[in-house]
Amino acid sequence: MDNYNESSQERPKVNPFLSIWLHPKKTTRYMIEEKSIGFAILLMSIGYLGVTLSDLIDSTFLSDVSPWFIVIFCVIAAPILGIIGTAFSALITWLFGKLFKGTGTYSHLFKGLSLTSIPFIVLIPFYLIWLFTSPESLMNSDFAGTYPWVIWPALLLTLVVVIWSLVITVGIVAEAHQIPNWMAFLTLLIPTIIFVILFIILIIVLFFIFGILFGMM
Repeated sequence: MDNYNESSQERPKVNPFLSIWLHPKKTTRYMIEEKSIGFAILLMSIGYLGVTLSDLIDSTFLSDVSPWFIVIFCVIAAPILGIIGTAFSALITWLFGKLFKGTGTYSHLFKGLSLTSIPFIVLIPFYLIWLFTSPESLMNSDFAGTYPWVIWPALLLTLVVVIWSLVITVGIVAEAHQIPNWMAFLTLLIPTIIFVILFIILIIVLFFIFGILFGMM
């Protein structure tokens, strides 16, 4: 673990794009102490381009749109979605981290969690190739033709990236809050369980309401 009394002058330079993969805690500490919110937004703007492109799978509403327009749309949407998603995640992990006496500030969590978007950068070229070579197979869930070769590395990498992003998120929260990994894991797990329960309750309530409305017709 890093020596947290180390001055910024003594701290070695870190390349977040490379070090986050294997050294999430070291990268998070560097991000918190050396980088600005603006740099965090830059990371999210790049990383969330990979997120938005991967979200095109089965996006039927865009199936009749030019691939170039879709790329422009993703470039514009990426920083917006990145800021909103990271801001919400930072708020949740900041609040629930307090249950375990976490010391991280909201700014610490925001800058740290921006790093979770970096792994998604590797998806960008694969989804761009898929989008331009066979947009129908990417966005049409009823596609019945021949799939391009790029689908297999794209889907495999997506699975790996999502899992690894979750793994490094635990390290990021642990470092930002200065708590053990298991506490960081619970900081992420508890709100997830709560939201899932609330979502299930909402679905049940909606079905109940619609059942009553249809019964009155």
